[in-house]
Amino acid sequence: MNERSSVTELADILRREVERYPEGRKLPSSRALVERHQVSPVTVSRAVAVLAAEGLVVSRPGAGVFRAAAFAPPAAPTAPPPGRSGDLSWQEVALSADAGPRTPAAEPLLATLNVPAPGVVDLTGGYPHASLLPERLLAAALARAGRRPGAWDRPPVEGLTELRGWFARDIGGNGGPLDAGDVLITAGGQSALTVALRSLVAPGAPVLVESPTYPGTLAAAWAAGLRVVPVPVDADGVRTDLLAAAFDATRARLFVCQPLFQNPTGAVLSAERRAEVLRIARTAGAFVVEDDFARRLVHSDSPALPRPLAADDPDGVVVHLRSLTKAASPNLRVGALTARGPARQRLRATQVVDSFFVSRPLQEAALELVADPGWARHLRTLGAELRDRRTATVAALRRELPGLLGAFRPGGYHLWVRLPDGTDETALAAAALRAGVLVAPGRPYYAAEPPAPHLRLSYAGVDSPAHAAEGVHRLRRAYEETAVG
Repeated sequence: MNERSSVTELADILRREVERYPEGRKLPSSRALVERHQVSPVTVSRAVAVLAAEGLVVSRPGAGVFRAAAFAPPAAPTAPPPGRSGDLSWQEVALSADAGPRTPAAEPLLATLNVPAPGVVDLTGGYPHASLLPERLLAAALARAGRRPGAWDRPPVEGLTELRGWFARDIGGNGGPLDAGDVLITAGGQSALTVALRSLVAPGAPVLVESPTYPGTLAAAWAAGLRVVPVPVDADGVRTDLLAAAFDATRARLFVCQPLFQNPTGAVLSAERRAEVLRIARTAGAFVVEDDFARRLVHSDSPALPRPLAADDPDGVVVHLRSLTKAASPNLRVGALTARGPARQRLRATQVVDSFFVSRPLQEAALELVADPGWARHLRTLGAELRDRRTATVAALRRELPGLLGAFRPGGYHLWVRLPDGTDETALAAAALRAGVLVAPGRPYYAAEPPAPHLRLSYAGVDSPAHAAEGVHRLRRAYEETAVG
């Protein structure tokens, strides 16, 4: 059963039981509740926390959980106070005065963050399933971090020097072009991307992006008031001939790309094009924002990875984004922006205005995590698990929907499926949800009109290879339904 639904159900049961208890009566022990309701200790703990937040029970360390005194059932809803039910229609005018695509741009991001209903196979998720995350390592790292001297002091605005040094070595290599002074710690990759887009060019300026591209890039660019110019991607990454033409036509000073396991195509920028991207940007006097989101999601059967563009950039052209979040936990929102020269000061100034700094205990926990020998073991396990889920998804697609999947690379967490011309991908996604599987239509990955219909399937968020295959089986039923209709 879905963990979230288990907590809700147990909380409902305990809520009814508590109502029959006299004030101060002790609830059964956690062990007794685990045995009685056949749930995990975590589920019991979270359900009790729900009741405590509602004021129904109180927890006394070392003694147990008791019904709270003077409990009264929740009051029935009342009419809103004066002024709360006024005319809100003015907001429609106010919010449309700036015609940027704000809410629609965020919808694809929200779709990857929503928790699916119980029984629905999630092939849209942007994070590995909870069973693939190093919860014990994280818990131990957080506990050790909290005991570090000065762990609760205010950190430097740029981030802890030790963590910045680790990111510099991780990105540029030992003895590479980066050092701790070139790194700014951020609250995850999306925050880093937003800071970069708001810092490096002015509102109204053009920004070049890959096409298709990660919807979060489009959302952040539009929110920053930038004019998005798409540059097509093929199996070897961004088309450098078209990139050069786009720089010439727009005089843009910024290009955002994902050279490794590009989202959504999975393309890896070829060696020849890597050098061309840097040469073209340098000639144009432009920055390259390298979103290296998937470097820790390499599959165990993947060939050796190319170095980051930032590792081969002596001139400060590349602003690099790196995050621990996807490989560790959605809640470990620790990432890094690297830049050299005045650009770094611009990035720092923007982040200070936005958020001051990243929580020091979280930075300390990140340091503890990456220094733990278990971190490398976790990454190897994660690579094997992602390989197995990818293998199952690919096999299911070739069995259930032959001909729709083209070439793919062993890395990342998603596949890009080309649908037949004329397919209504939105209708197909809706039919898939009715069949019990979440998939992502391809349209939100394009800044302009898409050349063909697609689906993006993410296999990282499922709890097993078998469920990935089941999701594709349900998709086939939906595909047949929409094809017939």
